[in-house]
Order: sequence, then C-alpha cells, then structure tokens
Amino acid sequence: MIEQLQLLSNQILTQKIPEYKRFLFNKIDFNERLIGVLGSRGVGKTTILLQYLHGIFKEKKTIYIMADHPLVIELGLFAIADEFQKKGGEVLIIDEIHKIKNFEIDLKLIYDSFFSLNIVFTGSNAVAIDNAKADLSRRAIIHRLPVLSFREFLELETNEKFEPINLDNILQNHTIISTEILAKVKPFAYFEEYLKSGAYPFYTTSKNSYIQKLLSASMQILETDLPMIYTIDHDKINSLKKMMIMLCQSEPYDINISKLCGAVELNQRTLYKYLGILQAAGLIRILGAKSSGVSIISKPEKLYLDNTNLFSIFCNSPKIGTLRETFFASQTSYEHNINYPKSGDFILDDKYTFEIGGKDKNFKQLKDAEQGFIVADDIEIGIDNKIPLWLFGFIY
Repeated sequence: MIEQLQLLSNQILTQKIPEYKRFLFNKIDFNERLIGVLGSRGVGKTTILLQYLHGIFKEKKTIYIMADHPLVIELGLFAIADEFQKKGGEVLIIDEIHKIKNFEIDLKLIYDSFFSLNIVFTGSNAVAIDNAKADLSRRAIIHRLPVLSFREFLELETNEKFEPINLDNILQNHTIISTEILAKVKPFAYFEEYLKSGAYPFYTTSKNSYIQKLLSASMQILETDLPMIYTIDHDKINSLKKMMIMLCQSEPYDINISKLCGAVELNQRTLYKYLGILQAAGLIRILGAKSSGVSIISKPEKLYLDNTNLFSIFCNSPKIGTLRETFFASQTSYEHNINYPKSGDFILDDKYTFEIGGKDKNFKQLKDAEQGFIVADDIEIGIDNKIPLWLFGFIY
C-alpha cells in the first residue's frame, strides 16, 4: 500500500541537499518520539528534515512523505504509519503537515499506538497546534525556525565559523566581541545585502530571482496557507495584502488604525484578528497589544514587518529608521520577549531598554531607563552603552 511512497522517499535521498546546517539542527533532540519544526515558507524546514534523513537512513528504516501527496491524502496518516511500522519502520518524516485536515488527531493516535515509531514533521508558522482536538502539549516537542540571522548569513557568505552570542554577553562585552569578529570579517561589506536579500536560505541558489521567489512564497502564505488554517473569506485576501503594503509604507509608531480599517475595508475587531493572523504567519510583528496570536484585543503600540527582506516586495523605499528597528526586532525576538517601553524603542525581557538610530544617536530618550542602551547603525565598534546594530544579528 505504501510502496510508491517508499520509492519516492528513496528517490529523494539521491538528491543533493545543502551542506550548511542552520542553528536549530543541533538544538533538536531527534531521539524524541514526536517532533515538530514550524516556520515560514523558505526558512529551511524541509532542508532540516532532509539533512536528518541523510544522516540516519543507513542505520534506521525511514520514510519521508509530503502531506499533500495524493496517496497520503487517500490513505491517511494513521494507515500509512500503521503499515510502515508493521514493516519495521522506525522514523516517519512528514513535510508540510498543515495540509492535512485535523492532523493533530492523527498524530495523537500514531504517538499513542506505535511506541517504536519516531515522527518528525514540519508545518506552517501559522499553525496553532489545536489541543482541543488532541492533547499534543505533553507529546510533541515543537521547535520554531526563524529567518536566517545575520550571523548565519555571514557564515554562508564567508565560510567562516561564528558562534552565537547571548544578549548579556553582548551588553557587557560588545567592544571586545566586535573587535574579535572584525579580525575575521568586515560586517558592513555584507550588512546591506543581508537587509535586502539575505534572510531566507534560498538566496544561495536564487540571487538573481530572489525577490521574485520571496514574493511567490509570501503570496502562497496569504493565498493558500492562511485560508487553509484559518477561516478567511477569499475576498478578504486582498485586504491582507493591502495591510502588508500599508504597514510597509508607514512608520511603526505612525499607524492610524482608523485609516487602516478604512483602507482595507475591515471593522476594528476584524482588523485586529487579521493582524494576529499575519503575525502568526511570520509576516508581521506586533508590539504592545494586551493579547497575542490571533486574539489581539487591544490597539497595538507598534507594527513591523517580520524581517527587512519583506520591504523589497511590499514597498520600494523603506524609511531607514524603520529598517533598523525591523532588523533589531527580527534578530532579538527569537530568544527574548520584546515589547514597547515608556521611553526608547524596545524593551527586552522587561529589563533592558534600547533606542535604535544612527551613529550620532544620543541617550536623551533613555534618560528614564534604568538599563538603557543605544543601538547604533553605521559604527563597527561601540563604547560603554552604545552598541553596533549589526552585532545583535549574532544572538542566534
């Protein structure tokens, strides 16, 4: 029954895959019985699965399946897993599981029925594991994969190795750290390229068509992934696109909710819901609302695109201040809780306050902050509480 799927899986093993392993690969304990890797289109989820598959197929009996394959849809996940484990199968790898309706129920049944079978799956960043359907919270280990960090981009571009640097180390020792990095690479030789076209791993094979492919991936999220996961009327997809364009063109602190509602033809309640969906999809970042996810219940303080590359497809000329803040938020939010403070641009973990700007930025707006830092663009090395912006791209 699953011979054709096994043949396809074996054929995939013959294909060349990228050698570079993203930071998350070494953080995943593949001995866990049920593992999920969630993230936006193009961030490298499938590559992680294939790298894992290539590393174990000689020692373990594996099968890799694509969730939207006609046979998978016809047979169902549970039946496939049942036959696979009866034939001695040990590792079941499922790509884009969000394309299977009620996949949570299937995963729970497989997990509870076949103790010798390990399952690894990928899914859209917009997937919210619905524990009302099946209690996966105590079964599945979920990892989220963000866009490439500036550190990873430099590794790909230079073949140099750079270790991640935690936030406290940056704040306390940034001058020494910057000096050590500058001995190996000149960050500003690569920084502008990263901001425009370096956030998604497929840039390595698609430099000439990168923007076109990023546009295609973003449209697939809006037109295919989100309607599949959430209840969104088809005629509202254009509203989501308009919202992305307006957010791209505006300053983060200059968002006029009433104007936005009018432009996209949504009432305020629905607008906040859709903003939450766009954030869940990995397209925007919301700061300051009293709730998160898809249940935004108050006016957001600031709205950003998820990463700087998205400016290239949703508006032509982003404001430099917005670009800097978007970079900082993108690079710090994976490891830290980020919010909007009373003074300054960001507060991380309710502890450290940051003001983002150019090399001449002063501490005037941080006078009330107990632990305030200037994050300055256009400087290679900082001093005291003034830290180069590019260095925050080394956190993960």
